[in-house]
Amino acid sequence: MSSFVDWKDLKLVYKRYASLYFCCAVEEEDNELLTLEVVHRYVELLDRYFGNVCELDIIFNFEKAYFILDEFLMGGEVQETSKKSAVKAIEDGDMLQETMEEYMSKPAF
Repeated sequence: MSSFVDWKDLKLVYKRYASLYFCCAVEEEDNELLTLEVVHRYVELLDRYFGNVCELDIIFNFEKAYFILDEFLMGGEVQETSKKSAVKAIEDGDMLQETMEEYMSKPAF
């Protein structure tokens, strides 16, 4: 069974993890195996953050899943190869968000 499908002028690269499917559309000259590795690394980051990620984690925390992807990729290029560094940046972002929410909830007088 292949994880690659030619579609129009693109290649679809997909991978199934439990009940989740992850799919990427890449250009013809892009490396499919590297794309599969990027998908795998993203799933590992999601697992680290959510603890065995499932579809409900992504549905109800879409912003967080997107933030994790944004910490990992930028403009289609891998920005951080270290899972530890990526998770640290995500945790720092969570702490900043919590601090801002606390600050904004205080009366301004």
